Amino acid sequence: QVQLVESGGGLVQAGASLRLSCAASGRTFSNYVMGWFRQAPGKEREFVAAIRWNIGATYYTDSVKGRFTISRDNAKNTVYLQMNSLKPEDTAVYYCAASSMPSWSGAVQRLRYDYWGQGTQATVSS
Repeated sequence: QVQLVESGGGLVQAGASLRLSCAASGRTFSNYVMGWFRQAPGKEREFVAAIRWNIGATYYTDSVKGRFTISRDNAKNTVYLQMNSLKPEDTAVYYCAASSMPSWSGAVQRLRYDYWGQGTQATVSS
């Protein structure tokens, strides 16, 4: 049974940092794309970042480039999202997702992801 369990959310002030974790279990994810999405109140879930597990290639949405970093730890089977210089508009529930897609072309599309975590709340105050 595949499980993705997020943690690390919280309440911080603007300019601060948070590191989100996604512990993955239940199968081998070496050929998977792991993504982070977020959903703010009243808005659709949107793509944030993705990493191809086996080669470590990454991709980001424009609004987080230079502030967020996605990474993975093979030994811990965990994916991270380091979020720096946080802004109030980063406030959202952050979701981890896994996809067996063979290429990057669908990385930003939530429907391409096979498995999802339950989400972790990150709140940035001004």
